Amino acid sequence: MPSITLKGGPLELLFERAGLPACALPEALAKNYTGSFGFQRPRLFANFVASVDGTVALQGVGESGHVVSGDNEADRFVMGMLRAYADAVLIGAGTFRASPQHLWHADQIFPSAAAPLAELRQQRGLNAHPKLVLITGSGNVDARAPALSDAWIVTTSIGAAKLGGSLPATARLVVFDPSPMRLAPLIELLHSEGFELLLTEGGPSLVGQLVAEGLLDELFLTLSPRLFGQSPGDGRKSLLQGVDVTGTSLDLLSARRNESHLLLRYALGGR
Repeated sequence: MPSITLKGGPLELLFERAGLPACALPEALAKNYTGSFGFQRPRLFANFVASVDGTVALQGVGESGHVVSGDNEADRFVMGMLRAYADAVLIGAGTFRASPQHLWHADQIFPSAAAPLAELRQQRGLNAHPKLVLITGSGNVDARAPALSDAWIVTTSIGAAKLGGSLPATARLVVFDPSPMRLAPLIELLHSEGFELLLTEGGPSLVGQLVAEGLLDELFLTLSPRLFGQSPGDGRKSLLQGVDVTGTSLDLLSARRNESHLLLRYALGGR
């Protein structure tokens, strides 16, 4: 199996809480992640990269993560591992529209680790790729996008009417009302159908709602050594948008370093 070489070398383990769930990783992943890795079930976890001054999204650049991270390989490597563990990946319509050709597969975000990432999914007894779950209240998305060929599209009755019969026959339309949707019934439905490890790469609005509803269990945050600043009307967003979560507490589970990037794992609210 080809080796993986991260720029800056394997992640440097700075801290890890004792007793975290862990399973053996394929050798190439373990060597670069520096240790074992795992989750208890069920678990809903988010992945973000943020600048030191808190910016996670920029207006007018499409997918913002590569700009905020400075195209950091370690950030993409960990994202690939999270996708490889996930039963399903949840995104919002804004994230979907910013990357219309993306598939949210582990090997797409870190192609050089495609073989060990596929091996990890096989070891875990998972399908080749996680299920994509697109959440759009309005239904204002391109139904022809390749990622929707086998996806769940979760919307309101208004969104369902807008989408009409335009979705692929292999996609699944899930309708929740009233508008705006609460997300707890969706998470319950996913769990009932066997999707227990849920990764959200949704934007700040979606993740903000998950936190506000008390649904998010963990946050993986890459802290990028960059500053962007903000000015009125510039469209830049911080980690959570549009909600007041009143100082939700975070417990540090692990910290790793790649050059000047910090890769942090938190549990929310004592979870």
